[in-house]
Amino acid sequence: MEKTNLHPFKFILLVVVTTFLMGSSFTVGKFGLNYVSPLLLVGLRFTIAGLLMAVLVRKKLKPGKLADWGRILTIGLVQTAGVMGCIFLSLRTITAGESSILTFTNPLMVVMMGTVFLGIRYRLVQWIGAIVGFIGVFITLGFHLQLTIGTLFGLGAAVFWSIGTILIKQWGHRFNVWVLTAYQMLFGGVFLLFMGLTLETPKLSITPFSIFIILWLAIMASIVQFAIWFYLINQGDPGKTSAFLFLAPFFGVLTGWVLLGEVVQWYVYVGGALIFMGIFLVNWTFKERVSLSLTENG
Repeated sequence: MEKTNLHPFKFILLVVVTTFLMGSSFTVGKFGLNYVSPLLLVGLRFTIAGLLMAVLVRKKLKPGKLADWGRILTIGLVQTAGVMGCIFLSLRTITAGESSILTFTNPLMVVMMGTVFLGIRYRLVQWIGAIVGFIGVFITLGFHLQLTIGTLFGLGAAVFWSIGTILIKQWGHRFNVWVLTAYQMLFGGVFLLFMGLTLETPKLSITPFSIFIILWLAIMASIVQFAIWFYLINQGDPGKTSAFLFLAPFFGVLTGWVLLGEVVQWYVYVGGALIFMGIFLVNWTFKERVSLSLTENG
């Protein structure tokens, strides 16, 4: 166990809670698609979450330059609109477990993007982790490279998340992290709402259960999840804490199986295990000076 300012039991408990909220949001989102069309659902989720957070951070220092607001908008379009739009579109055709596994390959892609765009030099064990992880992706897809539309969206979410991580690494120091989080979610959410009303046939069935799903995704799976994760990142080494991200797709698969009765093929488990191992190796050896923030999750 890494050294933190938290009691080990509290640290583990909070890690489990936040990764459970991350992973289970795929299953909750799958439920939501019975009532709301994909882009409209995720647009409502992050517009509500962004508005609530904007109220909470109203007294914090805001950017004074238009260019900085443009940077926050760009991060929102990539991190919220790109990532979450792809996730919810993938859920139409693949299981919540498969979507969560593919989405959480993003730390593996960050290794390559960090090398190319930021000039970060990684250790051999991190490259081994990336290779092991991508072998896991190949196995998860059924030992072939015939990508369905659902798997393409799942991988697209990972690509967008990786790009968002790079942008946050480059620009994040300019902003208060809570202000950045609030407004990138709000801008991304509004853009998703616009896409939901123009690029798909909008569907919105208002029932007590659908309202519960939307509010759960907006409050518990967005605001609360991020607050806990950011708290943990600041309590210990960010890279080592991020190694526990492998628990999120585990909870995605588990809740998909328990709540949706999703049947997961044996090779998905094998591939998923390799992906988790790769993520662990990539993150566990990060030094704080080269750690990339993986906290901006949906």
